[in-house]
Amino acid sequence: MGFKRFSLLIIGRTILAVVSAILLAVLLSRSGYHMASILVTLILFGQLFELVRFVSQTNVELVRFFDAARHADYSQRFDLTRLGAGFDELGKAFGDILNRLQQARTQQEESLRHIKAVVEHVPVPLISITANDKLTLWNNSARRLFGIHAVTKLDDLAQFHPDFAQQLVSLRPGERSLITIMIDGMQHQLSIAATEIIVAQQKEILISLQDIRSELDAAQLEAWQELVRVLTHEIMNSITPVASLAKTAVVLVDDVTEQLGNQPALVEELSDVKDAVNTVARRSDGLMQFVTSYRRLTRLPAPNKQRVALLPLLKEIELLACQHWQEKHIQYQFSVKPESLSFDADKEMITQMLINLLQNAEHAVSQVDSAYIVVEVYLNSRGRVVVEVTDNGCGIDDEVKANVFVPFYTTKRDGSGVGLALTRQIMLVHGGYVALSTELNVGTTFSLTF
Repeated sequence: MGFKRFSLLIIGRTILAVVSAILLAVLLSRSGYHMASILVTLILFGQLFELVRFVSQTNVELVRFFDAARHADYSQRFDLTRLGAGFDELGKAFGDILNRLQQARTQQEESLRHIKAVVEHVPVPLISITANDKLTLWNNSARRLFGIHAVTKLDDLAQFHPDFAQQLVSLRPGERSLITIMIDGMQHQLSIAATEIIVAQQKEILISLQDIRSELDAAQLEAWQELVRVLTHEIMNSITPVASLAKTAVVLVDDVTEQLGNQPALVEELSDVKDAVNTVARRSDGLMQFVTSYRRLTRLPAPNKQRVALLPLLKEIELLACQHWQEKHIQYQFSVKPESLSFDADKEMITQMLINLLQNAEHAVSQVDSAYIVVEVYLNSRGRVVVEVTDNGCGIDDEVKANVFVPFYTTKRDGSGVGLALTRQIMLVHGGYVALSTELNVGTTFSLTF
């Protein structure tokens, strides 16, 4: 309606100008109308000026409108009633268009903020690689994974694993792969998957890096626990009646021996029988105790976490585990930095775990001159508590290293293979993990990261 009225005003002004021009032509063709001709000429110029002004004002407002739309300047207002009839509708139309553009822009920005918020809070690290090998970290999980390290291009990944970048580049869309990397002394076992996307006609590879170490450890631990549960149940069911019958047989042999006291030959034979049955009874009891020790792996209670100060804890452990080390010429020292460092943990579990590690270290340095054992506690670059138990013992070869945390596995004659398996389980229930670094004839370090 507004544009129709505006068009009519343009047409009306144009018709009046044309009529004035025709009238002027008629007057000029006749003599004696000089004053009338001058007057019509002035009127015609006035009409043309008004027509040009009317159109120019419209052009100015059109330019202002298009500039506001191009630069997304939605603060512009078009109140054109002061310019005369017909402009008020045009101003309202301009304002309505800008309001609609602003609403659409606002909805796009809200949708973009929502998508960014969702991506930021995705628990799986997301990165992307462009054609120029530029690498972008898309969410908080990715930034937490790489920590303080600057990661902006593919070459920056070599510090975590020599083949890390190559494995990402060679990964085809839809494929999955596994890789183990080290970041700030912490091991991460990543399941990586790739997706190819096109943005502004540029190919980009979107990669997810899911750390599955804790899930793998938990699944492996659950499998071992189930195996231990089945084995101990079956062994106990079989050995319990054997032990009971062996003890009953010893009692029966004693009774028969008393009754045959006047027959030395039979008594001597019964003595041999008694010794054999006693051996069976002792071995049955030993096997039952052996199996009972493994049941601890399947009956570990939930940790009773409380605030534990580490410096007093290490002093207490020193009194429990290291009191005879000086006599054995084993040097021992510990440090906590800062000394006020504390964390939430089950004190009893942690104490028993550290005592086991110190006893293992004592065994490792038993044949070493100038033996020493060091316990260091500190905060790593991620703000997590790390406890390192280091010895200068004989070290551990690769075969043993691969199995030290496996239940039942031991290299000691009187070992049960429970200690380190239990250590790993305690760390898992505390949300941490245990790592081992060793070198033959140099020493071994167990790192506990909480």
